Amino acid sequence: MNLKKITIIALLVVMQTAAVLPTASAQTGSPSETPIVVQGEVMQQEGAAKEYTKKLAAPTQNAAAQAETVNPANSVPTPNAQPVPIQPAANQPADPTLLEGEENGVPTTTPPTDEVPTDEEVPAEGTVEPGNVTPSVSPSTTPVPPKPVTPTKPTAPTTPVVSIDPASTLGTDKLILVINGNQMYQNGQAYTAAQPMTAKNGVSYIAVRSFVNRVGLKVTYDAKTKETVITKGADELRFKLDKDVYTVNGVPTKMKGTSFQQKNTFMVPLTSITQALGIPYKIDYKAKTITLNISSKPTASFTIEPKEIVAGETNVVYTTKSESPSGYQIVDERWEGRQDIFTDPGTYTITYSVQDSTGQWSDPFSQTITVEAPNVAPVAQFTTEKETYRMGEPVVYTDQSYDPDGTLPEANSRVWENQKGAYFTPGPQTITLTVTDEDGATNTFTKTITVTDEVLYTQDEYNALFVPIGSKFLFDGGSVPSMRKVERFNTSEDVTLYRSNSPESVFSTGKMYEDTLSGKVRFMVHHANYTGKKVTMYVVATNNNATPTTIKTLDSGFGGPSPFATAAGKVSVQRYHQSVIDGTKRADVILQPGESKVILTELNAIPMPNKSVISLIADVESSQPITYSTLMIDPGLDPLQETKTLTSAPRDGVHNRGTYPLATKIVDVFEPVGGPTPSKLIIGDNNDDPNLTGMDTPNNKVESNAGNFGVLYKIHLDKVAPNTLITFNGRGGKYAGWILVNGQLVELSAQSMGLVGSALNTSSEAGVVYRTGSSSESVDLEFTPAPGSNLSVNLIFTQMPELKQ
Repeated sequence: MNLKKITIIALLVVMQTAAVLPTASAQTGSPSETPIVVQGEVMQQEGAAKEYTKKLAAPTQNAAAQAETVNPANSVPTPNAQPVPIQPAANQPADPTLLEGEENGVPTTTPPTDEVPTDEEVPAEGTVEPGNVTPSVSPSTTPVPPKPVTPTKPTAPTTPVVSIDPASTLGTDKLILVINGNQMYQNGQAYTAAQPMTAKNGVSYIAVRSFVNRVGLKVTYDAKTKETVITKGADELRFKLDKDVYTVNGVPTKMKGTSFQQKNTFMVPLTSITQALGIPYKIDYKAKTITLNISSKPTASFTIEPKEIVAGETNVVYTTKSESPSGYQIVDERWEGRQDIFTDPGTYTITYSVQDSTGQWSDPFSQTITVEAPNVAPVAQFTTEKETYRMGEPVVYTDQSYDPDGTLPEANSRVWENQKGAYFTPGPQTITLTVTDEDGATNTFTKTITVTDEVLYTQDEYNALFVPIGSKFLFDGGSVPSMRKVERFNTSEDVTLYRSNSPESVFSTGKMYEDTLSGKVRFMVHHANYTGKKVTMYVVATNNNATPTTIKTLDSGFGGPSPFATAAGKVSVQRYHQSVIDGTKRADVILQPGESKVILTELNAIPMPNKSVISLIADVESSQPITYSTLMIDPGLDPLQETKTLTSAPRDGVHNRGTYPLATKIVDVFEPVGGPTPSKLIIGDNNDDPNLTGMDTPNNKVESNAGNFGVLYKIHLDKVAPNTLITFNGRGGKYAGWILVNGQLVELSAQSMGLVGSALNTSSEAGVVYRTGSSSESVDLEFTPAPGSNLSVNLIFTQMPELKQ
């Protein structure tokens, strides 16, 4: 070899060595230290230049980790430290950023592949024993001159100096990252990421695969969409190169920065991937670390049915739920305290855990249940005063039933068979009582009494004396028309009736009625929904005056929605009378000039199903004229707007609507009533009690208030003879309602003596209203006809028979 060749070879060696050793400016950009950037915040390191000189004096202890970021094309091999060329992992090609005809920056004629890329296409990150990690430091500002003698090993990239004892993470769910470094600490071990945490445009980026491997999730590559796919249980996260958006289960989410490729490593913003994976973290700027709370444990839970568990009886059903956040298969489960049937009452704690295919057990999930003792059936028991009774003699029953482990419900817990107030057939009479407790257990008791052929009272005598107030009995209804009518004196109170009752069956929505009224107004609203859909009814009040006004709600009663007109009407009357007694429905509504408001809001509180009925009776008062509108509209519409545009619906040919003055009738009876000769007071017959005359305002048509529905009758009986029975008898058909007697509500009428139903079904049924005592009395009654029932009706006054022993 001549001198010229030797000189050329030496120059080539020097040039290669210079290429391997970067200058200080290439390492740091300035004599100062590399800034720390996390979430856009910058922190300066301390003492980096001093540490750099020390590192050059001693070989690194983690050469493999340092070598992974060095381009093999620029490495100079030595006999003692061979550089590791950057190669794709087994069965994996280079990352998708190099699929444009280049590999590691070198043109290639090999076509790109669509297999899974990896950010591990550098010397594999490995587990480093605790205490063996020596982080690299920033270089000094003085460039290192080339040495033409012996090529040096590749120099590790600059990383901050951080002192962490890996053992501090032993057995925890913590993952510690070094800010702007490639060190990761987890469960007592130190790991090296494929690339250090990198600051770019004020955003910190991390190597996706290195990070996700530590979290314990699955990473794949979708060659078709060129997306990196992270699977966490049932959730799927997709990241794409050079994009600032990722998707979670198909939903796009903006990242703080754009993903990129760094030395064959896919980098994404740290805060974006932790947010996507739902990982909480804490930054310690002083220690230059980020601590993430991770858990790859599976989770377990369960539910128990039924809610009420009875010892020795209930078959308990357990429904489990378990999953692995890393997508591992659940391979085992463990129960503590589980029983399918608990034999003894008490409190039990049941615990459930699951294990995944990696061997990790979930945290135990526990529930505490109470197992009740088996229900003890109730005891049915009753007594009678005697074992033997005469015909017509009242039988006194004493119910002694009880529930050993509870209380028998007041309603529907007792069913009697053949229980009568008296018997009118001689011979044995077997009476049966069945009681049911709150758990549905029943018990039956039977007793037989003997009825002799001796008569104490006839059936009519017994009814007059002993049928309870509010109950009914059979009598000779054919005798009523010939009874004497009591003399009456009729006066009125200044109350205007607003009757919205036609069309009663509504087949299309609209405005049912409207009028402008002042002073005291009584609403009687009764409609059935036959529109084929759900609707809502409203009463809207509008003040068309130039000054504010106040509407006072005095008393009101609402019934429905109900499929039965008589039921809705009966409830509305009951609640109306009750509101008169206790005054609980009274309220004020203030209307400004031109303002509209919904009033009597019980009416619109519940939408009306198809083929249902509502009924409202209510008294209001205002000092100025107010326009009142009754609407039936779709539930989603605004009643205040609909009031302005809707026109009145046509009326039907049977029922009526209208505005009627003098709607409170005062009836005074001064003559004595009762005594030996039966007498009657007729209501709602349009003869002795004429219908109110009014006007159907929208049609400008004179109307007669048939049946006087909506009229309140205040009846004063000045002298009722001693021992007088007052009964209520319907003459126009079925009647169900209530009447106020001396301030007490009385039903018209409950079943009694084997008669079914809580209404007067025929003209031969009479409801007991009141009985006077041994001296003359005055009696006051208040009555309003129940919507859905039939008029006319009679109050009948008869003398009771003498009591016998």
